[in-house]
Parts: sequence; structure tokens; C-alpha cells
Amino acid sequence: MSFRSVIAFVLPLALAMGLLAGCDKQVSSNEQAAVPAPSAPVAPSGPTEGKIDRSHKGEAAPKLTFEGPDGKPTKLANFVGKPVLVNLWATWCGPCVKEMPTLDAAAATIPVVAISQDKDRPTITAFFAKQKLARLQPYLDKDLGFSIAYNASLPMSILFDSSGKEVWRSSGGMDWTGAAAKSALAEAK
Repeated sequence: MSFRSVIAFVLPLALAMGLLAGCDKQVSSNEQAAVPAPSAPVAPSGPTEGKIDRSHKGEAAPKLTFEGPDGKPTKLANFVGKPVLVNLWATWCGPCVKEMPTLDAAAATIPVVAISQDKDRPTITAFFAKQKLARLQPYLDKDLGFSIAYNASLPMSILFDSSGKEVWRSSGGMDWTGAAAKSALAEAK
């Protein structure tokens, strides 16, 4: 038997033994019950005022495709010509839900593209109806392209100027009717 054959046989056997060694202890049902089960992400309970980050100022809007309110593919390039606030959110995100009424109010002064990171349209359509959102439209990114591209922690908002260049981005919920948000939104031209 060659050295290579021995290594090819012994190495997987040693790895298997090592893995099994970690499983040598029986855990009683009481011990197991004491270990908390993993759960879905929980929204922070404290203040959710977003932090403005201008370090990406001047970067072009991503060329990602997402679903428009009509279910058809659309891109941010379709909004060039006027400033636009893109908001990445989800129905399961506490700070996202909290900021939606003020985001809806802000949509009276600046176009807002609220892109849900949920997986299906019926979920966000029901959410919009329940919240009675009058100005926002239900956009959907079920492939999470924006969350991946921006390494987003929800909610995240990105303000683009009329030429499609980033002005700033914000992570965390905002009171979009407050003085700080109004001042930040006024930066778009």
C-alpha cells in the first residue's frame, strides 16, 4: 500500500473520529430544555433614530432590478431626474414598522421608494392596507439584492440626488417628520 493510499484512508477516518468525539455526552432532557432555542432577530427596544453616513456620497445608484407596485421589474434608473429616498424595510422589522407612518408623510415632499425585503407581495400588500399608507407604494426585492449590495441592517434609507448619485445613507429607524430628517432630506438636489 502506498503512502498516499494510507493517507487517503486514515485522514477521513481521523476526521470522523474527531467529529464523533464531540458527541460523546448524553444530554438529559432537562439540560436540553434549559438551552434557549434560536429565534428570529429581535428589534432593539430603545430609541431607533438612524445615523446619517455621508462616506459614500457621489456613488452611483446600484443597477439592481426589483419589483414595482405593479409586479413588473423596475430599476432606480427609472427615478433619475428628481431626488429620491430609497428605504429598505421588512414587515418583520420593528423599527421599520415604527417609521412607516412618518415615511409615508415624508413622501408628500420627496419621492420615496420603499423596497420591502420580504419574500412575497401578499404580505406587504396586507401590511400597506392595515397601516393605511396613502403615499408609499409597495416595491419588493424578494431576492434581497439591495440588502446584499448595501450589507443592510434594516431599516436602511439611501438618499439619491436627481442625477442618481448617493447623498447619504441612514441605518436605523427615523422620524421622517422630525427636524433632523427634514434637514437631511433637504440636502438632495
